[in-house]
Amino acid sequence: MVEPNPKSRLNPEQYARLKAEMAAPYRGLRKFIYVACGASGMIGVFVFFFRLLAGRDVDSSLPSLLLQIGIVALMVFLWRWEQQKQKRS
Repeated sequence: MVEPNPKSRLNPEQYARLKAEMAAPYRGLRKFIYVACGASGMIGVFVFFFRLLAGRDVDSSLPSLLLQIGIVALMVFLWRWEQQKQKRS
């Protein structure tokens, strides 16, 4: 007996979702990581900004603040890049 075409067993929405997952595996996981790291960076920005504002450990707080800002900027860049790639496919 010949198996029916697997495409015919799925509704069009399921087929489109599976096809998108094959084209870009783990997209949802990557987006979650971007959000989690971005949120962590924002907490760091908040903490180190107020440490600088209070004048505590200025020598170590300034580089840490700049690092946290860089992490947030990187996560925003990666999120936008992911969105552009998703629109193209």
